[in-house]
Amino acid sequence: MACVFCTNLDIRARMIIGSNKLAWAFPTNIPITEGHTLVVPVRCVGRFEELTEDERRALEELRYQITEALKSAFGAEGFNFAWNDGEVAGQSVPHLHLHIVPRKKGDTGIHNYDPRKFLYRTGDRPETPEEELSQVALRIKKALDLTSLSQDT
Repeated sequence: MACVFCTNLDIRARMIIGSNKLAWAFPTNIPITEGHTLVVPVRCVGRFEELTEDERRALEELRYQITEALKSAFGAEGFNFAWNDGEVAGQSVPHLHLHIVPRKKGDTGIHNYDPRKFLYRTGDRPETPEEELSQVALRIKKALDLTSLSQDT
């Protein structure tokens, strides 16, 4: 069965903000904080243990690039990183993905942590309108471009 990440053409056509050969990233439509981004392997795998060593490296490389871009784009001072690996851990999409939640002092962020409720709570967090999500994606893309340029020099 194909997952929403693999079949949602909106994500693939407009929302990918960064990628490499084995991983890609896009902002979630139900963010905990502005800039909340998902990093996913290109290959549709359900569990971390199914990743190849190259895929794990590619995910980490993209995670680093995205966090640097989120610092620039949104002034992130810290991050929550979360994998929900398996249904019992709260995984709701059968395509492994890393949540990168940018944090700033005083934000509303994550409190009273419960893995089954904090990352995917249908109805608990408002869905971001498409136009606003496109603006978030554009800000991160611009910051990624700037970050890439500064790392090349």
